[in-house]
Amino acid sequence: MRYLLPSLILVALLAMLMLRGYVHSEILADHRVRPPAATDQVPDRILDGGPVIDARAATPAKSLDIPDRRLVLTFDDGPDPEWTPKVLDKLKEYDAHGVFFVTGTMASRYPALVKRMVDEGHEVGLHTFNHPDLSYQSSSRIDWELSQNQLALAGAAGIRTSLFRPPYSSFADAMDNKSWPVARYLGSLGYITVLDTIDSEDWKRPGAAAIVERATPKGDRGSIVLMHDSGGDRSQTVAALDRYLPQMRAKGFTFTNLTEALGAPSAHTRVTGPELWKGTAWVGAVTLSDNLTDALVVGLSVIGVLVLVRFGLMLVLSFAHARKVRRRDFRWGEEITEPVTVLVPAYNERECITNTVRSLMDSDHPIEIVVIDDGSTDGTADIVDALRLPNVRVVRQENQGKPAALNNGIAHARHDIVVMMDGDTVFERSTVRELVQPFGDPRVGAVAGNAKVGNRDRLIGSWQHIEYVMGFNLDRRMYDVLRCMPTIPGAVGAFRRRALERVGGMSEDTLAEDTDITMAMHRDGWHVVYAERARAWTEAPESVRQLWSQRYRWSYGTMQAIWKHRRALVERGPSGRFGRVGLPLVSLFMVLAPLLAPLIDVFLLYGLVFGPTQKTIVAWFGVLLVQAVCAAYAFRLDRERMRHLISLPLQQILYRQLMYVVLLQSWITALTGGRLRWQKLRRTGVVEAPGAVPAPRGRDADAHAGVGSGAGSRTGADADRRPVA
Repeated sequence: MRYLLPSLILVALLAMLMLRGYVHSEILADHRVRPPAATDQVPDRILDGGPVIDARAATPAKSLDIPDRRLVLTFDDGPDPEWTPKVLDKLKEYDAHGVFFVTGTMASRYPALVKRMVDEGHEVGLHTFNHPDLSYQSSSRIDWELSQNQLALAGAAGIRTSLFRPPYSSFADAMDNKSWPVARYLGSLGYITVLDTIDSEDWKRPGAAAIVERATPKGDRGSIVLMHDSGGDRSQTVAALDRYLPQMRAKGFTFTNLTEALGAPSAHTRVTGPELWKGTAWVGAVTLSDNLTDALVVGLSVIGVLVLVRFGLMLVLSFAHARKVRRRDFRWGEEITEPVTVLVPAYNERECITNTVRSLMDSDHPIEIVVIDDGSTDGTADIVDALRLPNVRVVRQENQGKPAALNNGIAHARHDIVVMMDGDTVFERSTVRELVQPFGDPRVGAVAGNAKVGNRDRLIGSWQHIEYVMGFNLDRRMYDVLRCMPTIPGAVGAFRRRALERVGGMSEDTLAEDTDITMAMHRDGWHVVYAERARAWTEAPESVRQLWSQRYRWSYGTMQAIWKHRRALVERGPSGRFGRVGLPLVSLFMVLAPLLAPLIDVFLLYGLVFGPTQKTIVAWFGVLLVQAVCAAYAFRLDRERMRHLISLPLQQILYRQLMYVVLLQSWITALTGGRLRWQKLRRTGVVEAPGAVPAPRGRDADAHAGVGSGAGSRTGADADRRPVA
């Protein structure tokens, strides 16, 4: 059930985009135009007759002429949002009526214009849905074109019509053996085929004067005049009407609807019941899809700007950070040599705890180790006790959650600097030393280390490796320079004990206690910095389900932390600075941008299906290239092998969608006031510090620890804790 609502939202979004593509795209259109064919099968009375063909009755089809001094102005291919209103304005100004042959695609998109045509007394006819040459189409395709066109009319104006003009049609004498069967078939369906007597050729844009000249009939002859209100720039058509209407009226001509000119009943029939409901629903769905797509385009523009701004900041500021910390004369202050306390919160860490503790024992900085066993049921504490290592203490407590375990560890710490790590993480020999050196600056209250993915050989691990190096560590360099570091990673971080006490220690208010405490540090005026050489190796989730659980908690916890510290936006001093710099950046880059990022891939699919395909592909690869450049730079800074970047394109296609759904679910949980519980992730204990001597496994590990076998484990940040609101 937890996937249902996000999935429904995604399906609805996809359906709206497909509807939009269906209505707007040329993919369903057939622009073939059949060359003239023989005419021996067309009756002479049709070839020599008038521009209106009525083949509805069982009797032979007949053609009809327009009476003298009557002009029927017809406009094809609309309605158009720019030109149709101007054409209607001119007709209204000169009290003239005409016939608008609308396409289903345009009528669906601009229903208000169709309604205005009907309300102002004009007639409306069908011009198919996608404007194909019907002589190429099967009867089923013709039926579809007509029914969709009528559906749009029903939704737009509550009518159906009996008038039809075939696309690419001409005069009656142009009817041939290919188009005549179509006219007869249309007649059998109840339609009158309307051709033209005069072609103004306004589609050629010859100028207003030329259009007026070509649209003027000879003598007093009644005519059907062909013009267009869509399909391109129709400014010349509008200008021509301003001359043509008064000139023809001065010559004694009357501008009228087709049925009025023929003395026939109106071509319009009001629709009711299911037919009206379906039409209304159709037009409403098209309007919604258009509005939604417009919003998505705006969103895509926003995310494009955000991506470029973020990557630009990351590259420039990361370069500045790297130059600063790698200068030979750079120092945080006096070298930190005094001992520090390392806190290891542990819950059911049987598979990992030995590697974790032994990696700390190899540290080149003096430390004491406090393992806080948070009510483990797998003998984690017994394993640590059985190791009998110096300077290692085990503090046992009932299961109360990671924040409570850390606070308990702080209370037992003997030193002024406290290092925190997860129970499934291993440190390199120099990690603690590198991590605590920034405390040589008395303004520094906390330090973020460099968390690395140890199990990167599998696909999901490789994707997370890219994310950690690029998305986390490159970000931290940027945030370090801007002095608004959002998160001290639970896997590797250090705090000044006095700073922790001033902000009240680790809080249980959110599911992201690491982000919460970091924001609290900023608001209290402490500097939070990044120590890139303080590397810690952690085991990332190896299944999509576990990754979902972890990132769902991270996303929701980050949103909780942002909301908790929202008052920083209006406060003064250090808190206000963080609120007006840090919170907006975190909100944009960690909450908003990931929510909109999949639009890049959504529009890739849309463009591949509905076009423009080439521009879409170029744009998508352009974004990928920018990301690849940033990723390569981040890997260079971290001295990582570039081979893992091979999976970057696949990561962007699949991993980004997963993160989007996770964040969407987090938003839903937050907006509905839901509660999220800690979720346990299974670990294998395969991660060791580079160059470390492998710890015993299986029975050897049990013998070494002096206890029986146990179950899997998890990262300390992902323990199965008590519920947190």
